[in-house]
Amino acid sequence: MRTDARRRRRGAALTAALLLAALAGAGASAAKEESAEQPKEGADWQSWHVNNDAADLASVQRGARNFVSHCLGCHSLKYERWSRLGADLNIPPTLLQQALLPPGDKATEYIQTSMPAADAADWFGKTPPDLSLMARARGPDYLYQMLKTFYVDPTRQTGANNLRLPTIAMPDVLSPLAGLKRAVFRDEINAAGAHEQVFDHFEQLAPGSMSAAEYDGFVRDTVNFLDYVSEPTQTARRALGVWVVLFLLAFTWLAWLVKREYWKDVH
Repeated sequence: MRTDARRRRRGAALTAALLLAALAGAGASAAKEESAEQPKEGADWQSWHVNNDAADLASVQRGARNFVSHCLGCHSLKYERWSRLGADLNIPPTLLQQALLPPGDKATEYIQTSMPAADAADWFGKTPPDLSLMARARGPDYLYQMLKTFYVDPTRQTGANNLRLPTIAMPDVLSPLAGLKRAVFRDEINAAGAHEQVFDHFEQLAPGSMSAAEYDGFVRDTVNFLDYVSEPTQTARRALGVWVVLFLLAFTWLAWLVKREYWKDVH
């Protein structure tokens, strides 16, 4: 009887061990399938959204700093004055003069780049565009995707290319922050039966001074600033719009009361 009991215990233990092994194998298989289904870095770049908010004053202030430090050397904001920027972003005149204004510029002047147009055309093949209305013309998501999808391309004169704007003339000026990365493409057959190269993922070649999260915040702040510049009054307009709608609702109610008073004898 003891022998039978031992056999039963051994059988139960063996069954439990096999069951645990099966569950572990199933779990590993599920984890493998789940990891295989995860998109690679950058594979879904066309669905990236910046979700910016021009009313976020701190973000717009950081974006102004980013623009002056990394963009003003080539790009202008010809419809924005330094004084207007300082007033909208609550930047004291002294700090505006010390931290943002280029040497020799006055707060009453428009924000202009110091790069001569002729030199820019010689260096890049075209004059860098003014960015005053770029966020309205292209959309904040477009700018966000463009600044996040630069990659190393030895065939280009600038050594860089871009997924959002292929054959871009702009060099990857933010590579010291984001680092260098290579775009990996895969060969696919399109509907016409021809082979084409489709972007698959990015491969980091060299790190930058910022982590991926820090660089993402840098780009979001910069795009937020460009969105503000495209319409400096948008925050005030949206705040005023609430009161306008409330006034129209109240006026509609009063008009309905007057109409009912005038027509009460007719009905």
